[in-house]
Amino acid sequence: MGMAVGGSKGGAMAEMNVVPLIDILLVLIIIFMVITPTVPKGLDALVPQPAPPNQKEDPALLAKTIVVQVTASGKVLINQDETTWDQLGPRIDDIFKQRAEKVAFVKGEDSVDFAEVARAIDIMRANGVDKVGLITAKVEAGQ
Repeated sequence: MGMAVGGSKGGAMAEMNVVPLIDILLVLIIIFMVITPTVPKGLDALVPQPAPPNQKEDPALLAKTIVVQVTASGKVLINQDETTWDQLGPRIDDIFKQRAEKVAFVKGEDSVDFAEVARAIDIMRANGVDKVGLITAKVEAGQ
């Protein structure tokens, strides 16, 4: 605390020194900014990595991989087997009932609205798939 002497009729007048208080407040603001967790928003997406060019694809791995494809004509395919939107959920549930690793991929044609792909992702997540990966044309071509 500081003290100002003179200048007024009443004699000595006490003034509060606020500089240390401001320093403490600034340090607290910085601490809270650092501690505040940042919560990621959005969907977790996996992107399948293509095999190296010299290596052939493993048939056992291909049999384990589940790819749901949404076509421009409105059809839904599970590993090249045609299904309907109503049957997608129960079929996914049956496929992943016995599997420990619940990972699947979604592929949409270029002309398909993302809403249809998101609908497939929602159905898959609701029926036991933990992680959903996205397959794009470039990833499929190995680029």
